Amino acid sequence: MMKISRAPWLLSGPALTLYAVFLIAPIASIFLISFFEFNFKGGLQATFTLKNYIEILTDGYFYEIFGRTFGVALVVTIACAVLGTGEAYVLSRMSNPWKGLFLMIVLGPLLISVVVRTLGWALLFGSTGLISQFLMFVGITSGPVSLMYTNLGVIIALTHVMVPFMVISVWASLQRINPSTEAAALSLGASQFAVIMRVIVPQVMPGILSGSIMVFALSASAFATPSIIGGRRLKNVPTAAYDEFLNTLNWPLGSALAVLLLITMMVVLIAANKLTERRYGAIFG
Repeated sequence: MMKISRAPWLLSGPALTLYAVFLIAPIASIFLISFFEFNFKGGLQATFTLKNYIEILTDGYFYEIFGRTFGVALVVTIACAVLGTGEAYVLSRMSNPWKGLFLMIVLGPLLISVVVRTLGWALLFGSTGLISQFLMFVGITSGPVSLMYTNLGVIIALTHVMVPFMVISVWASLQRINPSTEAAALSLGASQFAVIMRVIVPQVMPGILSGSIMVFALSASAFATPSIIGGRRLKNVPTAAYDEFLNTLNWPLGSALAVLLLITMMVVLIAANKLTERRYGAIFG
């Protein structure tokens, strides 16, 4: 008879095997390659060296790339927190069938490839795009305006991509709120704005923080949107690593960039998760 203690391991064995083969093994390979040496004549050299990490940590060019990556991710996270919380609140107050219809509209972009969505923004952001034509038509600008290859363009496009994730997270928190708390605050003379800021927002803060963690991680590791909208002039860490792998063929340096991005993201996300659990875990269970 099978021992009970072995049953969980046998049942989870297939999933653990897939996890190890398709996630752990590639990450371990990237980590190992990051300590190799590269030269243009001999290619990849399987010799242990810290040269790649030293180059990244001592070159201001890479500090600029990391700063841009996390700066854009932070702005996108704040924008998604504001827009997503508002959208989720409005949706939660709608009645059927409008609630289901507008929820599908909000979540609809998730059904479209991120490349297709980004190319759509590229058409709008160009100097001959609708945004530029509209600004000239209303007299805000006297000439064509292009948001391509700008941080603002990357932020707008990434926000459009990431907002649904924030809406889903805040929506889940809103479902746990007792509607009577809002009605009680209104009956005591509080304005609708005061109710939202002092009653609703504090109760959905765990959802906002959870969504922020998700959006920040996805924005910092995004590749398609920054590469299309930002181009080669505004590199982030993923696009820089991609160039090292496929353009210069410097796999060790690209691997070191990927490893440092992963480590930095893990530190930020673990710290944010600990903060969320410490402040709201005891209250919301």
